[in-house]
Amino acid sequence: MKIGYIRVSRDKQTTALQEDALQAERCERLFTDKMSGKRFDRPEFLRMLDVARQGDVIVVWRLDRLGRSLKQLIETVTMLAERGIELRSLKENIVNSQDIFRHSQIKFRCMVAL
Repeated sequence: MKIGYIRVSRDKQTTALQEDALQAERCERLFTDKMSGKRFDRPEFLRMLDVARQGDVIVVWRLDRLGRSLKQLIETVTMLAERGIELRSLKENIVNSQDIFRHSQIKFRCMVAL
């Protein structure tokens, strides 16, 4: 099953762009949080993790929808991979967990170089 996750930081922000992108990907279920990605207790994120099963694909518009820090992103991707759940990021054109690790390492190296 394709599962979409949408997150915006504030109630006033619109989810329309993310919703349109995930619907175009034919996600069967969508989970939406309207709160900071720094928080680990995002209710819809946790509900999505509870629903996701081995063989499912979680689709996000951008990787930063999953979390705001590289550490949080790596922990989430690792946990999903251990459960046999694929992750797809539309904006970064990442279609599996290995791509995300490579992308994260490149991003981290760029930040360190600054």
